[in-house]
Amino acid sequence: MRVGNKSSNKRCQNTPKKATVLKIVLTALFGFTPLWSNAQITVEAYNPASTLIVPDHIVSAAKYPFIDVHSHQYLRTPQDFQKLKMAMDSLQMKFMINLNGGWGSQLKEAVESIYKNGMSDRLAVFANIDFQGFGFVQWTEYSVNQLKEDVANGAKGLKIFKELGIAYTDIHGNRIPINDPRLDPIWAACGELGIPVLIHSGAPKSFWDPMDEKNERWLELYKYPDRRYANSAIPSWEQLMQEQHDVFAKHPKTIFINAHFGWHSNDLAELSAILKKYPNVYIEFGAVIAELGRQPRMAKQFFESHQDRILFGKDSWVPSEYVTYFRVLETADEYFPYHKKYHAFWRMYGMGLSDEVLKKVYYKNALKIIPGIDSSWFEK
Repeated sequence: MRVGNKSSNKRCQNTPKKATVLKIVLTALFGFTPLWSNAQITVEAYNPASTLIVPDHIVSAAKYPFIDVHSHQYLRTPQDFQKLKMAMDSLQMKFMINLNGGWGSQLKEAVESIYKNGMSDRLAVFANIDFQGFGFVQWTEYSVNQLKEDVANGAKGLKIFKELGIAYTDIHGNRIPINDPRLDPIWAACGELGIPVLIHSGAPKSFWDPMDEKNERWLELYKYPDRRYANSAIPSWEQLMQEQHDVFAKHPKTIFINAHFGWHSNDLAELSAILKKYPNVYIEFGAVIAELGRQPRMAKQFFESHQDRILFGKDSWVPSEYVTYFRVLETADEYFPYHKKYHAFWRMYGMGLSDEVLKKVYYKNALKIIPGIDSSWFEK
């Protein structure tokens, strides 16, 4: 995908055809045609350095020890565990939740491996649900019993992946709604067992919107076409959100952690209303820090208002990217970049949260709802 200006000049006659296509795209997106005659550049590569001179505060480690409730780890060898521990120490991350615990023997082996490698005070897993066979009469009873066994074997919570509501189907090939009543005993069991459910439903609403010059996620959808959900086989974004909220309402005794701010980080007023409506719901900001960083005043007010309901979550395990999270949360820096241009082509600003709010977000709120974390790592 190249940028090039079509010209009668012979030196430009061999410009790739894609250059012409991208020139049209740029014109549609930004209302102009490239003015250069010979230079070529990709849209992804275009990343101008800011000439703005403002104070920078690069925060390589969190101000307080913290708990990351949203990580995905695939640990196989002692070296994997040692490398993870070293990275956690460098960030001042004292505890991590690995959401890829699996179920049955897989989960039991994962927990045993954590103990064997001396990481039981730093790492825990959430169980998952096997949706294969959903629709058989015995499926619900079997799954509830499996969950109870997984918790007895060391699982500290349940993780529900985004495929529920979008991709999972029953034995007849029908989509399984998030609020399917056959799942009710599972949500209820989590409440009875005293474990939270970290649930990821849907995706950014832009993934359903037209892929045109008005879509903020255009570059991401261009790079990853499978993230575009606007087709008849997938419910609307609004329907998925409603199905999820139905579950929150129906199971008030179960604690839910709504992943990615419930995909409402770009509408904090609506998210505030959701939290007020469902007091059993907590949120974490994995992969949406860029949304918070572009609205620092609104976001800071939101964090102050809901400081008892927000958890630290990152999602993808790239240790160098935590710097962005710390900077948005802790500093008052201005106009600094996100680490993935296709997520956010805009610049961000720090919220400069108070110590009281930071401590709750970094560890106090997680300690309240996730069982079995050693609190001695953290200040009272």
